[in-house]
Amino acid sequence: MTAGMPWLDHTHDPAAQSWVESANLEACEFPIQNLPFGRFRASGTQEWRVGVAIGDAVLDLRQAGVIDHADMRRLLGLTPNERRALRLTLHAGLMRGSEQERLWRVALSPMSQVQLGLPCDIRDYTDFYVGMHHATAVGKLFRPENPLLPNYKWVPIGYHGRASTIFPSGQSFRRPHGQVRGAPGEAPQFGPSRRLDYELELGIIVGRPNAPGEPVVIADAEDHVFGLALFNDWSARDIQAWEYQPLGPFLSKSFASTISPWIVTLEALAPFRRPFVRPDGDPAPLPYLDCEANRAAGALDIELEVRLQTQAMRAAGSQPEVLSRSNFADAAYWTMAQLVTHHTSNGCALSTGDLLGTGTLSGPEPQQAGSLLELAQAGETPVALTNGETRSVLHDGDTVVMRGFCRRAGFRSIGLGSCEATVSPAREG
Repeated sequence: MTAGMPWLDHTHDPAAQSWVESANLEACEFPIQNLPFGRFRASGTQEWRVGVAIGDAVLDLRQAGVIDHADMRRLLGLTPNERRALRLTLHAGLMRGSEQERLWRVALSPMSQVQLGLPCDIRDYTDFYVGMHHATAVGKLFRPENPLLPNYKWVPIGYHGRASTIFPSGQSFRRPHGQVRGAPGEAPQFGPSRRLDYELELGIIVGRPNAPGEPVVIADAEDHVFGLALFNDWSARDIQAWEYQPLGPFLSKSFASTISPWIVTLEALAPFRRPFVRPDGDPAPLPYLDCEANRAAGALDIELEVRLQTQAMRAAGSQPEVLSRSNFADAAYWTMAQLVTHHTSNGCALSTGDLLGTGTLSGPEPQQAGSLLELAQAGETPVALTNGETRSVLHDGDTVVMRGFCRRAGFRSIGLGSCEATVSPAREG
């Protein structure tokens, strides 16, 4: 979205069909209109390859002759025009009746037979706090008289996270140890977290870098974004409550985060744009965070959901149960372009492969909360599951599954895949 409206062309035609028949099914998240990028490797091999999801399969781009390397970083660094040209090539080659079908079929692998990894090497990680409903709900729990701090509506709030412990979807993680507040008058204690939580987020994947000392103006900001993935920023609430003042989250967040394997490009998301509108009475963004294109189409209509499967549910053969649903456009107080612009406004350099987390994306209604902290009101109203269990915090063996979907009349629906992980017990000792 460079100083204009989102880019649309024939690759968004809802009638387009692929020779990969699974991509044509109505329920498919990866039709030919999507074409997200990720990394995979064959069973028993160590080499990560760059692929595109199509239906229930993945196309090896180097084996298909589309690119001459297996370096996702090079792909992420393409200019917008180069990225669009690649999308056109992939769309044409995967279309039903394409002359490329015979050659490309040998480069196609069932997704169930390959290992999906991190979508890219994540160089650095910043987590923002764009979910105003989440910020307000959490603020009410701890500061009823002043839930939303005065800077929130003026500046995108964020903190620096740890890229070293961002794990691919499907990889479990251990419950962390940490220091927590003791009883009044007593010393703090160290041990396994007892208030583990999830946070429903999106991850913005940086494509083109900016040079140190060179801010990115908002009209050009999305030229530096390759696409989006689902993101779960696991949180140890008891550790967080003790450590977060005065400098914010540290060990309560850095033990694990989970990202989905596919990066859905801004080109694929173009049909699902919305105008970006501030609530009535709220201050307009400062000039450096405002432009006509961002106001016209800066928001993205992405439906989000969180599901939970407990160990007892898994043993009984029960599927994960929906805990909440929300929407990125309704939840976010700041846009992708504003986050990139603000992040670089002091001269900070973003690198290809950097991840910008949105922060928890809760909707305006209580049942649309993107964390258990909100859903269970800090433990006051535990969430009742259909099998009789309740949850106000995560238990060992719990699996959290996050999904995202884009739907709009006149266009093919697309998905963001799945972001899931299971809580393992803390290490002993």
